[in-house]
Amino acid sequence: MTDKAFDKVQFITIEPDLEGQRIDNFLRTLLKGVPKSLIYRILRKGEVRINKKRVKPEYKLKAGDFARIPPIRVAEPNAAPSTKLNKVASLESNILFEDEVIIVVNKPSGMAVHGGSGLSFGVIEALRALRPQAKFLELVHRLDRDTSGCLLIAKKRSALKHLHEQLRQKTVDKRYQALVIGHWPENRFKVKAPLRKNTLKSGERLVCVAEDGKPSETRYRVLQRYDKATLIEASPITGRTHQIRVHCLHAGHAILGDKKYCEDDYNEEFAKKGLERLFLHAFSLSYIHPVSTEKMFHEAPLSEELQSMLKNLS
Repeated sequence: MTDKAFDKVQFITIEPDLEGQRIDNFLRTLLKGVPKSLIYRILRKGEVRINKKRVKPEYKLKAGDFARIPPIRVAEPNAAPSTKLNKVASLESNILFEDEVIIVVNKPSGMAVHGGSGLSFGVIEALRALRPQAKFLELVHRLDRDTSGCLLIAKKRSALKHLHEQLRQKTVDKRYQALVIGHWPENRFKVKAPLRKNTLKSGERLVCVAEDGKPSETRYRVLQRYDKATLIEASPITGRTHQIRVHCLHAGHAILGDKKYCEDDYNEEFAKKGLERLFLHAFSLSYIHPVSTEKMFHEAPLSEELQSMLKNLS
């Protein structure tokens, strides 16, 4: 790997959109690929100056601040994915909505939201390759790699803050469709069960219901019944890792196609009917637009594969 980047002093005037952001978080976004330890070292040594003064990592930027960033040498990061790659190019046609501050994309199943853990790129890296002029692109929330559907991306930091506050206030409405084993009871409208995240030695993440876990709640309603399965709508009230999947398992109705939480026998039976992926889809998303304050609503239709699966069951 070759030395790269940031090898000259940078002088930056802080724009109003960045006001209130901590200097350490600003540097982590600006200096992508630079280890966190190095960022905190240059702050600790006073090599980063704001208005010619040393600052601590918790310093909050003000509009008009004049920042000096010292030269830094780091290993060359992975190159941005080519826009000619099929997966990257096809993402353009999956964009449901875009304006000057947000993008809503119908994320395909099997595509991670970001690179890492052996993946060269994910949705956010692909969008940055498709939108090279965008100075800021960050995930507002996440979806599991095998889950498809509505994913929200912010194009400005102010929009990201606004949308994160809506998530904290639980005013963002996210609705998923899932096909589960057996007959979901008509009167089972919610699952409240604390969830604890475990990371195995292999790095794989597994979540379980545990008394010492984080409080978690998902609300449900039945959409359609089939012979050995039920199509349900799930609305997560909290946003824990694998929440819908583990709450369905806890209720005795694991999601079909789930290689982590559904028994192989069920997955194999439904694979013969045409289901070769996790049947969990972020079907709709609603929130308040960060600039216009208009109520926004987006729907991502089920893929042809999932629609075909339901027709087979019918």
